[in-house]
Parts: sequence; structure tokens; C-alpha cells
Amino acid sequence: METTRMIDLISFLQKDLAIPVNDLQLALRHIEQTPSLLPIVLWQYGLVTLSQLDQIFDWLQKSF
Repeated sequence: METTRMIDLISFLQKDLAIPVNDLQLALRHIEQTPSLLPIVLWQYGLVTLSQLDQIFDWLQKSF
């Protein structure tokens, strides 16, 4: 995922879904090799609900 898109995604996660910065930092440490897995990592660690994961995927689909 390109840097601009990642910044936009993180902004969406913070502003629209109210994901705490600490949670995002935890997830970002685990996706260094594959940044596109951020939504899945957030869900795996219980940092977002299934409903929020769906919203993230909807946002990603619209932003492509």
C-alpha cells in the first residue's frame, strides 16, 4: 500500500472509527512486511469489531 493511502487509512481509522493511537501503533508494528494486512491485524488482535472491519473494507474499496 502506498504511503499516501496508508496515511489516509490511518486517518479514517482514527477519526471515523475512533481506533486509539496505541492500538494502531501495535498493529503497525506487526505489518512492516505487508502493510495491506493492517485491517486483518487490527481484527485479529481484537482492536476492531467485525462490523468495523467491514467498514474498513468498504472504505478501502471506495478509495481505489
